[in-house]
Amino acid sequence: MEYNTKDVEKTFNCRVVGRTSKGDFKLDMDGQERILQVISVMPEQMEFVLDGKYHSVRYLQVSTSTIEMVIDGVVVSLDMHSALDAIVYKNSGGANKVASNTSLLSKIPGKVVSVAVKEGDNVKTGDTICTLESMKMQVGVKAHHDGSVISLKVDTGKSVAKGDVIAEIE
Repeated sequence: MEYNTKDVEKTFNCRVVGRTSKGDFKLDMDGQERILQVISVMPEQMEFVLDGKYHSVRYLQVSTSTIEMVIDGVVVSLDMHSALDAIVYKNSGGANKVASNTSLLSKIPGKVVSVAVKEGDNVKTGDTICTLESMKMQVGVKAHHDGSVISLKVDTGKSVAKGDVIAEIE
């Protein structure tokens, strides 16, 4: 799986490739083999040894695509789906630059988790209009062109179907 550490602006790939004779995990991290020994895993924290060095992790906030945590005293935000925003942007009309199309349509069914704008707000292409939860993942629906939000068609907590109008942007 590809991960992106937002604070470091670096993307890396990590996957489990096997187990050692002691039961530790063999990882491939960007082509380099690493050994991971898990000491404890709890809902709010974990402890592990990576390549012989002890680490402590405390989870601050976990969503389906991002984990905010404290690793050895340093706050880190880890994006588990580094390409997700680009995929959703493309599939939410973001790649469609037709200025005459004012309707921003939902490309996925889901529940509205939050609405980031209000009627009358000016938005730029790619600005988040709302966040939908679909299949236990939260995805941002992005503005498909610059303009003013002339009407919002969604409310927090309500469901939308694929093809429903999220907002009118003129």
